[in-house]
Amino acid sequence: MKIAGVFIFISVLQVTLPARDSLVKLKDNGYEDIIIAIHPKIPENGKLIERIKKMVTDASTYMLQATENRVFIKSAKILIPNTWSTSSTFGRLKTESYDKADVIIADPLIDRDFPYTLQYGGCGEKGKYIHLTPNFILNDNFLKIYGQRGRLFVHEWAHLRWGVFDEYNNEIPFYHSKLGKVEATRCPLSMSGLNKIDEYNPLENKFVKLDCKTDNVTGLYEEDCQFYPNLEPNLHESIMYGQALDPVHAFCNENSHNKEAPNPQNRLCNQQSTWEVIKKSPDISQSAPLPDSNISPPTFSLLQYKDRVVTLVLDVSGSMRQFDRISRMYQASEVYIMQIVESGSSVGIVVFSTDAKIMTQPVKIVDTFQREQLKKFLPNNASGDTNICAGVRKGFEVNKAIDGNTYGTEIVLLTDGEDGGISKCFNEVKNSGAIIHTLALGNSTDKGLERLSSMTGGLQLYASDQVDANGLIDSFSGIKSSSGDDIQQSIQIESTASKIQQNQCLTGKVTIDNTVGNNTFFLATWTSTIPNIKLTDPKGKAYINDQFVSDPISKSARLMIPGTAERGAWEYSLCNAHPADQILGLTVNSRAANPDVPPIVADTYMSSDTSRYPSPLIVYATVTQGFTPVIGVKVTAFIEAQNGKVITLPLLDNGAGADIIKNDGIYSRYFTEYQGNGRHNLKVRVDNKGKDEKVAIPSSRALYLPGYVENGTIISNPPKPKPTSETQNFGDFSRTSTGGAFSISDVPENKMDVFKPSKITDLVAVIEGQKVMLFWTATGEDLDQGNASSYDLRMAFNSQVLDNFENGTAINISSLTPLSAGSREQFSFTPDHITIQNGTVFYFKLVAIDKSNQKSEPSNLVWAALFLPPPPPPTPKTGNSGNGISRTMSTLLLTVIATLTALHV
Repeated sequence: MKIAGVFIFISVLQVTLPARDSLVKLKDNGYEDIIIAIHPKIPENGKLIERIKKMVTDASTYMLQATENRVFIKSAKILIPNTWSTSSTFGRLKTESYDKADVIIADPLIDRDFPYTLQYGGCGEKGKYIHLTPNFILNDNFLKIYGQRGRLFVHEWAHLRWGVFDEYNNEIPFYHSKLGKVEATRCPLSMSGLNKIDEYNPLENKFVKLDCKTDNVTGLYEEDCQFYPNLEPNLHESIMYGQALDPVHAFCNENSHNKEAPNPQNRLCNQQSTWEVIKKSPDISQSAPLPDSNISPPTFSLLQYKDRVVTLVLDVSGSMRQFDRISRMYQASEVYIMQIVESGSSVGIVVFSTDAKIMTQPVKIVDTFQREQLKKFLPNNASGDTNICAGVRKGFEVNKAIDGNTYGTEIVLLTDGEDGGISKCFNEVKNSGAIIHTLALGNSTDKGLERLSSMTGGLQLYASDQVDANGLIDSFSGIKSSSGDDIQQSIQIESTASKIQQNQCLTGKVTIDNTVGNNTFFLATWTSTIPNIKLTDPKGKAYINDQFVSDPISKSARLMIPGTAERGAWEYSLCNAHPADQILGLTVNSRAANPDVPPIVADTYMSSDTSRYPSPLIVYATVTQGFTPVIGVKVTAFIEAQNGKVITLPLLDNGAGADIIKNDGIYSRYFTEYQGNGRHNLKVRVDNKGKDEKVAIPSSRALYLPGYVENGTIISNPPKPKPTSETQNFGDFSRTSTGGAFSISDVPENKMDVFKPSKITDLVAVIEGQKVMLFWTATGEDLDQGNASSYDLRMAFNSQVLDNFENGTAINISSLTPLSAGSREQFSFTPDHITIQNGTVFYFKLVAIDKSNQKSEPSNLVWAALFLPPPPPPTPKTGNSGNGISRTMSTLLLTVIATLTALHV
């Protein structure tokens, strides 16, 4: 059996995701305002809404029982796509949106209907969203596999809200217990059942279930062996293993928890039971049990998207003349109007300084004509003071012009100045029902600016005065519709800018891959004079300055490729003909090539919008096609500090350090290289060159129950689809994505070494002859970066001894020099004065030490053992016939025990 899959427990500091990611509130034991969003590509179906309501209603009762009368569901909001018919029963969205949804109903890219929750944080941390397919909601065949939908919802809610993990493991479905028995990976261990495999019987022309035989290499059951649990009346646990089993209505607790099982819960949560973790969550710890279980069913609101209404509220105060900010604002705003904002949107423009002025009422974008007209209203002069509230109020006035209110409308607020009166409009903003995206330009922007976006669920963006960082254009490129329709959204393929000397050129290649190509724009920018431009498509056709539409005000030249752009590498050359150095840049945006094929999309964000030194932050980036993770690509984060320095940070999907699950399409890394206080800007670049990448099925999904045993009879479900990843030939592609702004405070001038190595969480032990082999992923000097200085390995014959790491027997590992973080480490030794024989069991933990003698948390507990199976029964003699074939192989097994974690391969 292949042992794979790694799950990481982040033990350094708990991080908090930005509050705008969910609008759920817990009040008087009841969850309010759960958002359930239906993807705009889902055909209209009233039955889908009714099934969603029933699922949530059933989940509320089951949740109350599972949490021992602590929490239930009071209300939920179902977001209806604007592609569906309107109804008088539908309300209008305020700050609710698809990208804040707790539950998303959408089709998968790969034809699988696995329910799952997107989790990227450690134990006890909230997830991003639950994904359910419409087929799962409507097709009752799934009830046998996953149980009633309300039960499944609670299983996924435990992932999403309470940060617990599954108690099964598809990669390691069986393991050796310390008693030498082969056990199914499950919780509780007391759950009995049968281990069977389907084998084709040619005489009966059908598959029959036979007892599983033992694999000659691993000593575990053969591949495709399935565990069928017994349906017993006293089986109450566990929801994170078998919510589909009718008697199950509780989580495994400290008394019933199976600490041996090599499952994600044990690896990520340091062998704590799911109920122990759940009880520590604020939701449960702050909710006293209700005196009885009589609760009202949840109430539901149906809200429907309207066409997008967005107003640019732009600062034209005197300070915008500094650092050429007014020109850069014009340039980036023009990019937004011409390339980024979706067709069908209504766009208005407001400027403000001492007072505010409406430049244009909302204009509905149908084609390029409206975009060109809007562009004429962009400001290019600056004077006066900064009155942010005046601009916001005028923006509300423009947004009301569509249908008399501001609900669900948006404001893009750009400013570079301080304003002592910004708090005067906080109440108006909070009650407006509008979303405000704030964009801080330069280092003097009012510190209260982000309050406007945080209270409305908008984006927080920042651009420095470093022109070669392209930050302002990138920030505008990140302000997209929150309807969930990737097909309509502009995707940034390239964004680069550099200082170029006279007669030198900015050169490179941009790849148009097979998921994009429509509405493709190439935008060249400069700071002094237009460069000599040459762009060559994959077939050799050249475009020069004459084919580009240049704008001397925005200092940009744009080429729109009609139809679908040629797929392949486009070569560009921007040569500086100016007598002095100047900044030249290129930005490329495109849209999906096929309305039925979602494009590859990159998204990036920080673990928190704010941090105080020395609390580490985590950078996350997801690469997906539709809802399917894209794995095996190169992802690099660029973090621009307020002092202008750019920190380059490669992100990894290796299941180590900050990354909790290997190959899930979530790339991450700790950020520790603090350059000072203030706002920082995050940007990520994704590259795939010269290789096929894979798409994978997401993790954290409910167990696909193969069947169960009732009164001694196996009740089977349809076989589970086998593939978990598929190779896709996307070819070369690239993406860039802005992650917005985050702020850091309390950074001292003279920083000390405060970051210890991150915890090793994928330690594996193997016995080979009289040697013990250990494998793990190297941690770093500072969390998951750099090189640790040494390791401390401890061994014991009893796992409880290692509850205190120092009590273990030290193994001499000084011969091993730690490799750089993320590398695979290997170490072997022969135990002194010990003969490894049948039944020998060793337990291990490992600590990494840095140059300041700071020690990581002890690693995951692992154990290695040797168990020799009893000799097989004699094979009946059958003469010369070929009928006497036994399923038991007479082979001496050397068992590889991968304990409480998976081998990282």
